[in-house]
Amino acid sequence: MRLIGGMGEQLGVVSIQDALRISRESGYDLVEVAPNATPPVCRVMDFGKYKYQMSKKHTARKTADLKEVKIRPQITEHDLQLKVRNIRRFLDEGDKAKITMFFRGREIVRPEMGMKVFDKIKTSLTGKFNVEQQPRLEGNHITMVITPSTK
Repeated sequence: MRLIGGMGEQLGVVSIQDALRISRESGYDLVEVAPNATPPVCRVMDFGKYKYQMSKKHTARKTADLKEVKIRPQITEHDLQLKVRNIRRFLDEGDKAKITMFFRGREIVRPEMGMKVFDKIKTSLTGKFNVEQQPRLEGNHITMVITPSTK
């Protein structure tokens, strides 16, 4: 079998007994890396540490979460800027932001007021972010999804 040392150096083609002896002397494990190769490739390594690093790498991968921000059509300018700041923070962290506007009672007869609020939000966030789903009226609420821009 072909043997790779603990520091990544090539130790050449050795017998199984020699490979086991080398791994025992170094205090590490003998791990078969490429069983289908001719000759098979084995590596002298700390397998427990390798498994730990692979589990950390797997958990380090972050999927984009969907963070929701709820607003109303009669929102004041200061409150709107606070919501925009939160949306920007979510997007900077790599998460998607879903903005939901609920209408109560007779507010639903003026959905264009809600669209004006969404236009203000879009102008506040221009250039840095992509709109994945344009504002859309669905029943008594309007939703819009914004994603971080890919650079």
